[in-house]
Amino acid sequence: MSTPLVKAMIRILEGRNANDELTVHFNPTEYALEYGASFQETPIPGLSNPILQFVNGAAEVLTMDLLFDTYTDQGGRDVSEDTGAFTDMVAIDGDTHAPPRIEFIWGSFNFRAVVEKISQRYTMFLGDGTPVRATLSVTFKQYRTISEQLEEPRRNSADKSKHRVLGKVEGHRPTATTLWGLAAEEYGEPRFWRQIARANGVEDIRTLRNGDELIVPPLEDFASTERFDGN
Repeated sequence: MSTPLVKAMIRILEGRNANDELTVHFNPTEYALEYGASFQETPIPGLSNPILQFVNGAAEVLTMDLLFDTYTDQGGRDVSEDTGAFTDMVAIDGDTHAPPRIEFIWGSFNFRAVVEKISQRYTMFLGDGTPVRATLSVTFKQYRTISEQLEEPRRNSADKSKHRVLGKVEGHRPTATTLWGLAAEEYGEPRFWRQIARANGVEDIRTLRNGDELIVPPLEDFASTERFDGN
């Protein structure tokens, strides 16, 4: 069963050209989405490998090539008259003093972003040198406001400490029921259980019960010490 052709477009979300819609000449034949995260390596005395601690997520990156052609159906006029509106997306807007936020829309796929980079390559010319075909290689970087990100669930505190509940079922398995089990899950080393005990003021581990909420500090809080407890 055939489906109707839907042209990809870019909507300007802010600035002097807010709500303008730029339609591509030809839909992309493919696009790529890149995901990432940043981790900090913390060397720990006595360990062969550093401990990796999550720092923050990275913005998603969307890349694609867009073809523009004014020779076949548009009388051979200068193709840069059309591509210029796209390359302007990396120019500073006079109202916002920054390149505008945009939204790439193609059918059910929406991607809010800023245009990080555009590379323009001319591939066909008239006899007088007028370019009539061009390819834009576009890199979009996801843009979300602070308020949008704060609405996401399960955000950790700014000090990178985690909160875990002993014996709580998360997914298909419960969390650890002992301090050394929790240390093994979080640090990969059960011998660091004393760091968790110290952070929570636990003097007698026999007083802990399933359901108790504990703070699990990042290991870099202790990395400056000469040695670790828990051997």
